[in-house]
Amino acid sequence: MLTSRTFVKRTRAGAVVKVVREHYLRDDIACGAAACRLCTPAGSGSAPGLEARPSGPASSLCPGPHFLLPDTNLLLHQVSASGTEGRVVETYIEQKRGETSNDRNDRAIRVAVKWYNEHLKKTEDAEKIEVIFLTNDNTNKEKALEEGITAYTCEEYIKSLTANPELVDRLACVSDEGKEIEGGKIIFPEHIPLSKLQQGIKSGIYLQGTYRANRENYLEATVWVHGDAEENKEIIVQGLKHLNRAIHEDVVAVELLAKDEWVAPSSVVLQDDGQNEEDIENEEEKENILKTSVSKDMLRPTGRVVGIIKRNWRPYCGMLSKSQIKEARRHLFTPADRRIPRIRIETRQADTLEGQRIIVAIDGWPRNSRYPNGHFVKNLGSAGDKETETEVLLLEHDVPHQAFSQAVLSFLPKMPWSITEEDMKHREDLRHLTVCSVDPPGCTDIDDALHCREIGNGNLEVGVHIADVSHFIRPGNALDEESVKRGTTVYLCEKRIDMVPELLSSNLCSLRSNVDRLAFSCIWEMNHKAEILKTRFTKSIINSKASLTYAEAQMRIDSATMNDDITLSLRGLNKLAKILKKKRIENGALTLASPEVRFHMDSETHDPIDLQTKELKETNSMVEEFMLLANISVAQKIYDEFPEFALLRKHPAPPPSNYDILVKAAKSKNLEIKTDSAKALAESLDKAESPTFPYLNTLLRILTTRCMMQAVYFCSGMDNDFHHYGLASPIYTHFTSPIRRYADIIVHRLLAVAIGADSTYPELTDKHKLAEMCKNLNYRHKMAQYAQRASVAFHTQLFFKTKGVVNEDAYILFVRKNAIVVLIPKYGLEGTVFFEEKDKPTPKLEYNSEVPSLTVEDTIFHVFDKVKVNIMLDDSNIQHQKMRMVLVEPKVRPKIPRTILSFINVKNHHVVKWKFNPEEKT
Repeated sequence: MLTSRTFVKRTRAGAVVKVVREHYLRDDIACGAAACRLCTPAGSGSAPGLEARPSGPASSLCPGPHFLLPDTNLLLHQVSASGTEGRVVETYIEQKRGETSNDRNDRAIRVAVKWYNEHLKKTEDAEKIEVIFLTNDNTNKEKALEEGITAYTCEEYIKSLTANPELVDRLACVSDEGKEIEGGKIIFPEHIPLSKLQQGIKSGIYLQGTYRANRENYLEATVWVHGDAEENKEIIVQGLKHLNRAIHEDVVAVELLAKDEWVAPSSVVLQDDGQNEEDIENEEEKENILKTSVSKDMLRPTGRVVGIIKRNWRPYCGMLSKSQIKEARRHLFTPADRRIPRIRIETRQADTLEGQRIIVAIDGWPRNSRYPNGHFVKNLGSAGDKETETEVLLLEHDVPHQAFSQAVLSFLPKMPWSITEEDMKHREDLRHLTVCSVDPPGCTDIDDALHCREIGNGNLEVGVHIADVSHFIRPGNALDEESVKRGTTVYLCEKRIDMVPELLSSNLCSLRSNVDRLAFSCIWEMNHKAEILKTRFTKSIINSKASLTYAEAQMRIDSATMNDDITLSLRGLNKLAKILKKKRIENGALTLASPEVRFHMDSETHDPIDLQTKELKETNSMVEEFMLLANISVAQKIYDEFPEFALLRKHPAPPPSNYDILVKAAKSKNLEIKTDSAKALAESLDKAESPTFPYLNTLLRILTTRCMMQAVYFCSGMDNDFHHYGLASPIYTHFTSPIRRYADIIVHRLLAVAIGADSTYPELTDKHKLAEMCKNLNYRHKMAQYAQRASVAFHTQLFFKTKGVVNEDAYILFVRKNAIVVLIPKYGLEGTVFFEEKDKPTPKLEYNSEVPSLTVEDTIFHVFDKVKVNIMLDDSNIQHQKMRMVLVEPKVRPKIPRTILSFINVKNHHVVKWKFNPEEKT
């Protein structure tokens, strides 16, 4: 059926033109009800969306069988309460003159409800089924009732479900700002309306950026300004009122304060541990702690949040902080992520939910409430339970971890699988080569293998062979879409969340020994000085002769008796790798450090029974050198072929201010660190040695790592700066791990097209789509890193749970205004030692940001100082269990006034001398 609407409009040039808008309306869409005999389902084999006899929970308002038809706003706000999906049949109506789009949509939904009720009456089996209209818009509800439609608000209907009272907890607050607290004092300034914000941003009065809350200080945040302007790239926001109800990752508008109001980034550690949400005076006291005098060069652009451009709320995992008031319904929820404020929820299930990990959604944040309002969504399980905590960290870091769907699995090869004659046509057969893989113990997703052999002219042939994952994952199908969505494999301490199904990751794509596998090979001809004479790329078939661990490969290289082909190949590779590494370092590549740990698990309980820092061998470096070389060679090839569409990886140079802490820390140990170039930095790190303090150089490299920027993927046609700062390479990409990184799959596809081994497709040569994909890959990569760190932290807590108090040497990494951050090398563990404790006298603290140092009474602490600490698990707060560090050496004794240390009391003619015992504090 065709309807049309005709009108005239005037063009910019002044001409009048006639415009005809046509609507093609389908009349073959079924109503979706299984009981209906009047409709023919659209499309063969379509399953009905609505059951024959509705079997939902009993309602005191609607005792008979019924379907629900919610309006759009209700679905947007109440999705967690509905728990079901509806299917809307479009019922076309014209928009009336003077009618808003919203009013027209409301009328269309009411027409659809009436149509359903009339339509279902015509079906004998569906006579008693009623369609109920749900809306939270009072005007819409009144109009529905006037038109004879049964209509309720969501709250009215949910409360009528007598058998499911817990659903009331899942009702979201209707208004955007949430329910105002009755009689509550106004705490925050009003947000400026979006239209005025946009005008202000355009005129330069306000700046738009992403709000990033501070994990260590809940009264401070930074706003990263959007756009190309480098000036005021990062704006500091301090204090409750200036933060003005913004939440981590919101897009906000900020107003810069006058320069005499600018502040320096705070060095104080402040956690929101208070239970009293009305205690604003306490917040003001804490804000005063932030206001300390600093030198002018430490001041940074400072602003205040004036409005919210876009809320980026998500469901949050955490725990209920049950109210002390008996039978109270209002409680505070404490998110697992310290950057998220507490959330006030109403629930009747507080006794059940206490001690559980739950999910809560935010509904709004009124001006007169210390915390935002929200509602309960889901119970995940008991806090501390390994499965529950793993689920929490995956959800909190937005790691897709659901099982692969049947649609995805349908694109996997049918088993048994073997290489066909068709596969052989466009590949080189390299099965005769002595190829082997070198990986960590227990690795099943083997991406890469290597070979090295001498050829007739006396030169060496070196090959890096990478699993040909792109052969199995074809562009645009469900398997490809799921892989790009996941972006990366996530490695937790006891679990691996695969990017691709296990059939590929651990079997068909894994370059296991003694089986034929499809590969993409990068082969160089080199001389014995590791100079590249020729480079070629080919799709291939290989048969790995050994799957070795780093330790096994090292043993072969070092062995005086082993001289087989595999061992000779490894020795050749190792010799060349040392030369390649020396060249890279001479060019300015950085050798950094970060403490990595390995857990040894109990075979039955799967609890950690030992914790050690990872020991790196020569063979780790050997594999790394050839992976780097392959990535650089492929990057140059795909950029030469596709200068606009190459997917590359860059590592930006840090801004000079990032190095301040490193330079000052080195200076405190009478060392000079130069940071004007990567080469100067690398050379000064090499020279920064202390004969009496051998671990100092490692500490400097760990601190240097903290100064670095994040490496990112980008599309060559959308950027001019390709340089990889850390590797000192003008161009770089990722080619060597396609089983666990989607970026490598795209690089494989580009390389395959470049050498004529595969055909292109539109998305591969669309730089805007590639740039958008890079944005997702960067996000997934970052989240995977955070999830891995969270998993290590959780398993570290499990390890120390049974250890009691452990005494260990530690080194200071950072000094704060009221604490020191220390590293325990033995466990690769980092923690904070606080000098202010509840219910104990506060020692005298003096912070010097220039050195930097912290003086506690008479004891001075500098970065890199060696201390001794007691390590223990603090499980007093089950929501935020943490490793607690207590200083043992040097001892900090509080100064006692001289009048107290010794005085004479004359009483009843007796002379009594009092002495103070500093050990016992008596």
